[in-house]
Amino acid sequence: MDDRLFKTAMGKFATGVTVVTTEVEGEVHGMTANAFMSVSLDPKLILISVANHARMKKQIETAGTFAVNLLSQEQKDLSMVFAGQVKEGRDVEFKRFEGQPILDHSLASIVCQVHNTHVEGDHTLFIGEVINLEVQDGEPLNYFEGKYRQFQEA
Repeated sequence: MDDRLFKTAMGKFATGVTVVTTEVEGEVHGMTANAFMSVSLDPKLILISVANHARMKKQIETAGTFAVNLLSQEQKDLSMVFAGQVKEGRDVEFKRFEGQPILDHSLASIVCQVHNTHVEGDHTLFIGEVINLEVQDGEPLNYFEGKYRQFQEA
Protein backbone atom coordinates (compact mmCIF):
# COMPACT_ATOMS: atom_id res chain seq x y z
CA MET A 1 0.00 0.00 0.00
CA ASP A 2 1.18 3.53 -0.59
CA ASP A 3 1.51 6.36 1.96
CA ARG A 4 -1.54 8.24 0.62
CA LEU A 5 -3.85 5.23 1.12
CA PHE A 6 -2.52 4.77 4.67
CA LYS A 7 -3.11 8.46 5.48
CA THR A 8 -6.62 8.28 4.00
CA ALA A 9 -7.47 5.28 6.16
CA MET A 10 -6.10 6.98 9.30
CA GLY A 11 -8.16 10.08 8.47
CA LYS A 12 -11.32 7.98 8.80
CA PHE A 13 -10.79 7.97 12.57
CA ALA A 14 -12.42 11.09 14.04
CA THR A 15 -10.29 12.70 16.75
CA GLY A 16 -10.18 15.68 18.99
CA VAL A 17 -7.50 18.30 18.50
CA THR A 18 -4.79 19.21 21.00
CA VAL A 19 -1.96 21.67 21.24
CA VAL A 20 1.07 20.33 23.07
CA THR A 21 3.12 23.01 24.84
CA THR A 22 6.44 23.10 26.65
CA GLU A 23 9.03 25.68 27.66
CA VAL A 24 12.80 25.65 27.20
CA GLU A 25 15.03 28.45 28.49
CA GLY A 26 12.09 30.84 28.86
CA GLU A 27 10.75 30.25 25.33
CA VAL A 28 7.35 28.59 24.87
CA HIS A 29 6.99 26.01 22.09
CA GLY A 30 3.81 24.37 20.83
CA MET A 31 2.47 22.05 18.18
CA THR A 32 -0.95 20.87 17.10
CA ALA A 33 -1.48 17.13 17.50
CA ASN A 34 -4.31 14.65 17.32
CA ALA A 35 -2.16 11.63 18.25
CA PHE A 36 -3.05 11.66 21.96
CA MET A 37 -4.55 9.07 24.28
CA SER A 38 -4.86 8.05 27.90
CA VAL A 39 -2.69 5.08 28.87
CA SER A 40 -3.17 4.29 32.56
CA LEU A 41 -5.23 5.32 35.57
CA ASP A 42 -2.73 4.07 38.16
CA PRO A 43 -0.37 5.76 37.67
CA LYS A 44 -2.09 8.43 35.59
CA LEU A 45 -0.32 8.31 32.23
CA ILE A 46 -1.06 9.77 28.80
CA LEU A 47 0.66 9.38 25.42
CA ILE A 48 1.49 11.79 22.62
CA SER A 49 3.16 10.93 19.33
CA VAL A 50 5.67 13.39 17.85
CA ALA A 51 7.40 13.07 14.47
CA ASN A 52 11.13 12.50 14.87
CA HIS A 53 11.88 15.40 12.50
CA ALA A 54 9.62 17.83 14.43
CA ARG A 55 11.33 20.58 16.43
CA MET A 56 8.95 19.79 19.29
CA LYS A 57 10.60 16.40 19.86
CA LYS A 58 13.86 18.03 20.96
CA GLN A 59 12.00 20.65 23.01
CA ILE A 60 10.12 18.02 25.03
CA GLU A 61 13.27 15.95 25.50
CA THR A 62 15.12 19.03 26.78
CA ALA A 63 12.33 20.28 29.06
CA GLY A 64 11.29 16.88 30.42
CA THR A 65 7.77 18.27 30.83
CA PHE A 66 4.87 19.16 28.56
CA ALA A 67 1.20 20.09 28.67
CA VAL A 68 -1.60 18.81 26.46
CA ASN A 69 -4.39 21.31 25.79
CA LEU A 70 -7.63 19.73 24.53
CA LEU A 71 -9.11 22.38 22.26
CA SER A 72 -12.66 23.68 22.18
CA GLN A 73 -14.52 24.63 18.98
CA GLU A 74 -13.65 28.26 19.68
CA GLN A 75 -9.92 27.47 19.46
CA LYS A 76 -9.75 26.38 15.81
CA ASP A 77 -7.55 29.40 15.05
CA LEU A 78 -5.02 28.30 17.71
CA SER A 79 -4.94 24.83 16.19
CA MET A 80 -4.12 26.35 12.83
CA VAL A 81 -1.41 28.62 14.29
CA PHE A 82 0.40 25.73 15.99
CA ALA A 83 -0.02 23.51 12.91
CA GLY A 84 1.77 26.13 10.80
CA GLN A 85 -1.37 26.75 8.72
CA VAL A 86 -1.43 30.44 9.65
CA LYS A 87 1.70 32.11 8.34
CA GLU A 88 1.32 35.69 9.58
CA GLY A 89 2.77 36.36 13.00
CA ARG A 90 0.34 36.07 15.86
CA ASP A 91 0.97 36.63 19.52
CA VAL A 92 -0.46 33.78 21.57
CA GLU A 93 -1.09 34.36 25.23
CA PHE A 94 -0.38 31.57 27.68
CA LYS A 95 -1.38 31.23 31.27
CA ARG A 96 0.60 29.27 33.84
CA PHE A 97 -0.50 26.07 35.51
CA GLU A 98 1.90 24.00 37.60
CA GLY A 99 4.67 26.13 36.13
CA GLN A 100 3.83 25.12 32.55
CA PRO A 101 2.46 27.30 29.72
CA ILE A 102 -1.11 26.32 28.83
CA LEU A 103 -3.83 27.72 26.59
CA ASP A 104 -6.68 29.43 28.43
CA HIS A 105 -10.21 28.25 27.57
CA SER A 106 -9.13 24.72 26.57
CA LEU A 107 -11.55 21.95 27.53
CA ALA A 108 -8.73 20.41 29.55
CA SER A 109 -5.09 21.17 30.15
CA ILE A 110 -2.98 18.25 31.33
CA VAL A 111 0.49 18.96 32.72
CA CYS A 112 2.90 16.03 32.53
CA GLN A 113 6.42 14.99 33.36
CA VAL A 114 8.04 12.73 30.77
CA HIS A 115 7.74 9.22 32.21
CA ASN A 116 9.10 7.22 29.28
CA THR A 117 9.78 7.45 25.54
CA HIS A 118 9.63 4.92 22.74
CA VAL A 119 10.94 5.50 19.23
CA GLU A 120 8.63 3.71 16.82
CA GLY A 121 9.13 4.16 13.10
CA ASP A 122 9.34 7.85 12.22
CA HIS A 123 7.74 9.02 15.51
CA THR A 124 8.62 9.17 19.20
CA LEU A 125 5.93 8.21 21.69
CA PHE A 126 6.15 10.30 24.84
CA ILE A 127 4.47 8.76 27.87
CA GLY A 128 3.64 11.55 30.30
CA GLU A 129 2.90 11.10 33.98
CA VAL A 130 0.12 13.53 34.85
CA ILE A 131 1.18 16.10 37.45
CA ASN A 132 -2.14 17.93 37.48
CA LEU A 133 -4.98 18.95 35.20
CA GLU A 134 -7.82 21.41 34.90
CA VAL A 135 -11.13 20.90 33.10
CA GLN A 136 -13.94 23.14 31.85
CA ASP A 137 -17.15 22.63 29.90
CA GLY A 138 -17.51 23.33 26.19
CA GLU A 139 -17.75 21.71 22.79
CA PRO A 140 -14.68 19.91 21.39
CA LEU A 141 -12.80 20.80 18.23
CA ASN A 142 -12.96 17.69 16.06
CA TYR A 143 -10.95 16.53 13.06
CA PHE A 144 -12.07 14.03 10.41
CA GLU A 145 -10.82 13.34 6.88
CA GLY A 146 -8.36 16.22 7.03
CA LYS A 147 -10.97 18.82 8.03
CA TYR A 148 -12.18 20.46 11.22
CA ARG A 149 -15.67 19.32 12.13
CA GLN A 150 -18.33 20.32 14.62
CA PHE A 151 -19.69 17.93 17.18
CA GLN A 152 -23.36 17.02 16.69
CA GLU A 153 -25.41 14.85 18.98
CA ALA A 154 -27.03 11.87 17.30
